[in-house]
Amino acid sequence: MYAFLFFIAFSFLPAPAWAQQVTLGASVQLTGPVANTGRYYKDAYEFAAEKINAAGGIAIGSTRHRIALKILDNQSDVNLSVRQYVQLLSQDKVNFLLGPFASNFVLADSSIAEKTRVPMVQGGGASDQIYSRGYTHVFGTLPAASNYFGSTIDAMTRLDPRPRTVALLYADDAFDVSVAKGTRELLKRAGLKTVIDERYSTNASDFSVLLSRIKSGKVDAVLVAGHETEVLNFIRQAKSLGVSPMLQSFTVGVPSADFRQALGRDANGASGMTAWLPSPALKDQWFGDAEKFAREWKARYGYEPDYHAAAGVAAVEAFVNAIQSAGSVDPQKVRDALAKVSFDSLYGHVSFNDQGQISLPQIMIQIQDGKVVPIYAGKEFLNKLQYPLAPWDKR
Repeated sequence: MYAFLFFIAFSFLPAPAWAQQVTLGASVQLTGPVANTGRYYKDAYEFAAEKINAAGGIAIGSTRHRIALKILDNQSDVNLSVRQYVQLLSQDKVNFLLGPFASNFVLADSSIAEKTRVPMVQGGGASDQIYSRGYTHVFGTLPAASNYFGSTIDAMTRLDPRPRTVALLYADDAFDVSVAKGTRELLKRAGLKTVIDERYSTNASDFSVLLSRIKSGKVDAVLVAGHETEVLNFIRQAKSLGVSPMLQSFTVGVPSADFRQALGRDANGASGMTAWLPSPALKDQWFGDAEKFAREWKARYGYEPDYHAAAGVAAVEAFVNAIQSAGSVDPQKVRDALAKVSFDSLYGHVSFNDQGQISLPQIMIQIQDGKVVPIYAGKEFLNKLQYPLAPWDKR
């Protein structure tokens, strides 16, 4: 009923008299293995464009411009994604580029933006590699992968008893390799002993060998850098093999409702991190605040937004701010304006460093009784961590 009322409310808003339109193009995973996360970006781009258009669109000088979107399905195929970004610019004539999901895709696709000098703002890739190439036309709304476990490791040093040994597992893709590289340094600096440091194949489904090593080594804490399907497989097999470390934390999946629904009670105790929670303190020009945004999102799409959704909306908002500041759709002027954007949003404060990446702190979270609970941020515990973890049959 609420979704119907929401639709009606938008349908009867007076249509502004548009001078012309600004088209944002993206190639997103709408089908294939990572479509479940790719859908966040399509939904985020559409929701943001609709809201901003309803509020009058983009002001360039004294005229109003409608945001139009051209979104293609890359079928979770990175080669197709690259071809589609070429198509978006050469055939579809979009003005600017929004990003896909996942660092591997962003690494390849952003080269098209850099080569053509048409700016891309992407909220789907966090790998440090994206920003280490000296590119000047790529901007990102996810914080650095190398610090994803930063808040978790800081919290681990304050636990009693403190974990004595750590296993670090990571997939062999650009995002997870960056996470592992940064995590190694963070663990070393924290004085935590890494006893297992292993890379596994992306989309791996069998973790039994690694889990047996964790069990036989009586490892206290397990940190896994992987994507959602891998993490779900890892947890299911950990339970079946009776592997229950004192703490286990995962880079992706934990904040999402899909993760909790897929695992049921077995999600309880899983830790992770997020750069975004739907707080009413996060004010936004178009959505009011993050809590209101999350409520409207769920009413519209039937599922809860996580940080992927908020990062996608922030990418669109960054373009709107930059275009209005530049007073033009000239790619170079908008690129220069993007480098200077500084505004508050439902996602937090948006600005980019010299490499084009946002800087936002990660909040350690844990699933407790089926809910996402913020645990640690800013050098302090926000809520009590369930630690050491209870046996699987007690969660």
